[in-house]
Amino acid sequence: MKAVLCKQFGPPESLVVEEVAAPVPGKGQVVVAVKAASVNFPDVLIIQNKYQVKPPLPFSPGSEMAGVVKSLGEGVNNVKPGDRVIAFSAYGAFAEEVAVDAARLIPIPQGMDFVTAASFLLTYGTSHHALCDRADAKPGETLLVLGAAGGVGVAAIEIGKVLGLRVIACASSDDKLAVCREHGADEAINYAIEDLRERIKALTGGKGVDIIYDPVGGAYAEAALRSSNWRARFLVIGFAGGDIPKIPLNLPLLMERSIIGVYWGEWTRRTPQEFARAVSELSGWFREGKLRPHVTATYPLEKAADAIRLLAERKVKGKVVVTTGGA
Repeated sequence: MKAVLCKQFGPPESLVVEEVAAPVPGKGQVVVAVKAASVNFPDVLIIQNKYQVKPPLPFSPGSEMAGVVKSLGEGVNNVKPGDRVIAFSAYGAFAEEVAVDAARLIPIPQGMDFVTAASFLLTYGTSHHALCDRADAKPGETLLVLGAAGGVGVAAIEIGKVLGLRVIACASSDDKLAVCREHGADEAINYAIEDLRERIKALTGGKGVDIIYDPVGGAYAEAALRSSNWRARFLVIGFAGGDIPKIPLNLPLLMERSIIGVYWGEWTRRTPQEFARAVSELSGWFREGKLRPHVTATYPLEKAADAIRLLAERKVKGKVVVTTGGA
């Protein structure tokens, strides 16, 4: 089978595509014939040895995929060959086949194609967990989304609207903000050319926002927190901007604000029943047309490096997906 391989740590152009041995499922595993796999920011980091997961060389990047169950390992009884599934692995998804733990498989919702399925659960699952579980968002509250045109940002906008929130989307260009409006944002701030704090003040009548969703980090985190309301919740999603902000702790103290970590992957492992309920709710919202994953582009497996580079250069709106030809 073909696989994208990282044989030495470096930029996306250092990746190669080669023929490798097909995987064999171990105990509790299945082999999935991959149809589509989405690119996520950890893929940019893992090939440079900058991510917390450090697989031995050579390895295939990619952690979120959709495909068809091909074969079962010992003890697997929750799926059968031919089932359409969403699957997760620490790495390895940018290949024609991958062995994954059977417990990490989710049935693809009815009416969802493989490209959409590969773009769905990580982004919408993260945003659902952040807003519903960690922030306990209430109808009528105001949500500020930083990096709002990215995959988790678009998901946060859509879920925010399902929950009855007023959503202010923030991004670095007008074309990115146009995507945010298409997905339901009530207001938009171009923080590349507008003063973030002044715009938030104007849009909220000086009250400030109730919830901040931050997958970016960097310079805008503190400005957003300073522009939040009494008992606002600041959701720490990630640091796609590269810099981990250092927040003065008087800011949460003075307005009884909360800074809340969101680690969706670990939560799914620790609370499988809660995760299953969240998946059920998200699948229902998709079937009702309330969630519409935004895919910027698809690339064939041989062009996976180009897809990763697009994300590394902050040119992706929503998600970018690698396909094997069967999606």
